[in-house]
Amino acid sequence: MRSLSIAATGMLAQQLNVEVISNNIANLNTTAFKGQRAEFQDLLYQNERNVGANSSDSGTLVPVGVQIGTGVKAAAVYRISTQGNLVNTNNALDLAVQGRGFFQIEMPDGTTAYSRAGSFQLSSTGEFVTADGYVVQPGITLPQNTINVTVNAVGQVLAQVSGQIQPQNVGQLQLANFPNEAGLQLQGNNLLTETPASGAPVTGTPGSTDFGSIQQGFLETSNVNIVSEITNLITAQRAYEMNSKVISTSDQMMQTLSQIQ
Repeated sequence: MRSLSIAATGMLAQQLNVEVISNNIANLNTTAFKGQRAEFQDLLYQNERNVGANSSDSGTLVPVGVQIGTGVKAAAVYRISTQGNLVNTNNALDLAVQGRGFFQIEMPDGTTAYSRAGSFQLSSTGEFVTADGYVVQPGITLPQNTINVTVNAVGQVLAQVSGQIQPQNVGQLQLANFPNEAGLQLQGNNLLTETPASGAPVTGTPGSTDFGSIQQGFLETSNVNIVSEITNLITAQRAYEMNSKVISTSDQMMQTLSQIQ
């Protein structure tokens, strides 16, 4: 019975759906996390009677035909890139991007990763780094005896050094944009990497055309809507139960056939 395998694909699809939803809920408090959505496609159809086939010698055509579906498959897990809320932390090294753009992070192997999470720290040499110690490009280092640091909306880093009246400009942050943000490869640790699907990065100054501005003392929160996720979870659970019910019903029908003498 085809209904057994069809329902099995439905259960597998809803299992994936629940896994995606659970990951969204687990990252509810992850800085700058972008929620994901599972998308599905119907599988190939088996033609029992072709649409448009001749139904008589006089040239009449079959108007509808008989096509039996074979189930569902996962097509993609799409990342939703909407802006998260900005939360005031009063920490000078916390930076949020208001609008489009990614911070550029230099990885230990020399490649560049990208991130929306701006919870930065200082290395032993005063350089801007991530929580894992990866350098924030273009490698901004604060002078010794820096008593205060300011990052303005256009990404200029100004250090107030002890004994000096005027703040010292020590660097300029750059942001990167991609033609297709959903095509970036997730690496964990709030990092993403370029792929052929994402397109090549385009860098620019914060606050310029197509680039967001920098908000110092703020962090972008996860864009996951917990109410929507709970609703989606209940829907996925019910769909899973209904597919399992189809399998139980098909099994009962097969038992009935086997009992015929």
